[in-house]
Amino acid sequence: MFGRTQHRRHHRRWLTALVAAVAAIAALVAMLTTSASTALAATGSHVTGTASGRCLDVIGQSTTDGAGINIYDCNSQANQAWTLTAAGELRVYDSAKCLDVAHASTAPGATLEIWTCNGGDNQKWKVNSNGTITGVQSGLCLDVVGAGTANSTLVDLWTCNGGGNQKWTTAAGDTSAPTVPGNARVSDLLCDSVTFAWNASSDNTGVAFYDVYHDGQLMKSVSGTTLSTSLTVVPGVTWGLYVNARDAAGNVSQAGATVSITPPQCQVDTQAPTAPGNLTGSVSGTTVTLNWSASSDNIAVKYYDVYRGSTKAGTITANGTTPPATSFIDSGLTANTTYAYYVVARDAQANASAHSNTVSLKTGAACGGAVCAVTQITTDTDIPWGLVTLPDGTILYNRRDAHDIIHLNPATGAKTTVGTVPNVDETDGEGGLLGLAISAGYATDHWLYIMHTSPSDNRIVRIKLENDKLTLSSEQVLLSGILRNKFHNGGRLRFGPDGKLYATAGDAQNGDNAQNKNSLNGKILRLNPDGSVPSDNPFGNYVWSYGHRNPQGLAFDSQGRLWEQEFGNSVMDETNLITKGGNYGWPACEGTSGTCGSAGYIAPKHTYSTADGSCSGIAVVRDVLYIACERGTRMYREVISGSDLTNVQIYFNGTYGRLRTVEPAPDGGLWLTTSNNGDKDSIPDNSDEKLFHVTLG
Repeated sequence: MFGRTQHRRHHRRWLTALVAAVAAIAALVAMLTTSASTALAATGSHVTGTASGRCLDVIGQSTTDGAGINIYDCNSQANQAWTLTAAGELRVYDSAKCLDVAHASTAPGATLEIWTCNGGDNQKWKVNSNGTITGVQSGLCLDVVGAGTANSTLVDLWTCNGGGNQKWTTAAGDTSAPTVPGNARVSDLLCDSVTFAWNASSDNTGVAFYDVYHDGQLMKSVSGTTLSTSLTVVPGVTWGLYVNARDAAGNVSQAGATVSITPPQCQVDTQAPTAPGNLTGSVSGTTVTLNWSASSDNIAVKYYDVYRGSTKAGTITANGTTPPATSFIDSGLTANTTYAYYVVARDAQANASAHSNTVSLKTGAACGGAVCAVTQITTDTDIPWGLVTLPDGTILYNRRDAHDIIHLNPATGAKTTVGTVPNVDETDGEGGLLGLAISAGYATDHWLYIMHTSPSDNRIVRIKLENDKLTLSSEQVLLSGILRNKFHNGGRLRFGPDGKLYATAGDAQNGDNAQNKNSLNGKILRLNPDGSVPSDNPFGNYVWSYGHRNPQGLAFDSQGRLWEQEFGNSVMDETNLITKGGNYGWPACEGTSGTCGSAGYIAPKHTYSTADGSCSGIAVVRDVLYIACERGTRMYREVISGSDLTNVQIYFNGTYGRLRTVEPAPDGGLWLTTSNNGDKDSIPDNSDEKLFHVTLG
């Protein structure tokens, strides 16, 4: 079955029969012994085959290294009592032995056994929300041989195929998430470590793990009996710590409260870096390119601040131990104008160098580069998230934490609040009022499409905008049940040239969701404008592609192809070219890190270190991709050439801070928004954000 050869089936039937006979003899021997280890009902729980209703079982109740694994009628004995540890082990016999792949094989058909726990990857397992259990080393699924359901049928590893013989329940079909961990707190804050603690969650079957995050990035997982842990932190860097609870079935709680920390520096540093040297510059139209020699410092140079006259034009930041770059592009300047530049170096404790030499450069008569001008069109006290251009050239944008929508005339700066979207809820993180889109027939039907967080989920709704007001009585919920959490909510909406609505849905801080094709999370979703499922979707549901962590950017190129921008965890962010039904690898892959070379995973078209990326919105103008980045505080410009991204350039590096949304403007330019303050706290009107128009060359 499932692609196996007839020869293998005959061989397995013979082998199964032989093992059954051996097991019967072993069981008879066991009945005649008084071994306490086999009679005890140990701590742990059943792992039950979905197709058979029988339990994962150590053959003959043996405790000897190398004892085999089969399925057998469920009972209360120790050889069926499994415990999943924080390290990913499946332990049995009161944790004395581990489920082990014999000889650390990664081939389909590899034999399973028990063995003394040793920490090897061949003893580590991932219990997935779709019911499968996969080997960490191999990526293969725990499989009942030949799809058998009889007592004593062997269990091995096999290529995952969605069959019922590869589905297991670990807590009687548990679908209830644990409660929120309470009273998050820190102690012993040092320059490089902190102790983080919380109160226990409750769960109907018991908490198996606690997952500790900072600002949406997973730091570590600990066992369900652990209520405090030591974390490695970065001196001088502010982080927001929080924790989720997770049970053995993979259900994840909502996140606990955020605790902000700023560790002190490890040593007092009063020595400033040396001044940057040999500053030179060149001009192309209204764009200036600067280069200089690196500064030195007793510890490390962290930043270069580039000044245009007395105005800071940008900041280049170090990436971990990699020093900051020594070049800068300043675009969108006024034609026929002379500008004076100098550069200052800073270290992590804000010691600033003397400034470099000054260079004066005169721009040309006309723009000769990719970016010709930047014009601020308005400011806002909340975070602009979704943004669309109406047929008359004016703008609608929503305010994430204030939950309302603004109508802006970019020519005059005039703004009107058209209404507050009902039933929007915050997450004390990145939930709230998110994506925005208008129908293809907006001029006559006035439908505005909105993605937002509610008290129970993330959802997509549509509401009519008539006479510059939301007609709340027209609201229709098109899609609900997209899991929410503090972070990883996705949220971008985009209509495609096929007339379908595409939406990004994050994994809700549970990577298992991303690989479960029956889950709406960790996906690109595709729906008809009325909310129904398109008949040509690949899996008969709303899922268009899967294996995503926290996708946010969506844009179509001139060929109608869909590009996507995605947040990684702590290693790489990625830009993907989306294929119908494609698997983009999360959580096994992060960018090109992990088991991304495995068959079936689609590689990204470009990756970015998280320090240089954390990019949210994307736009395509004349087959050039523009990417707005938050932590990276920059905009990337990347030329689409065939199916590749080429000629990657960086603009506005630190000039405007964190950039959230970029959208095509009707004149062939861009709308660009910032997301600098209050970005992770869900508090309305505590920001100071800007909206720009960018004129492109």
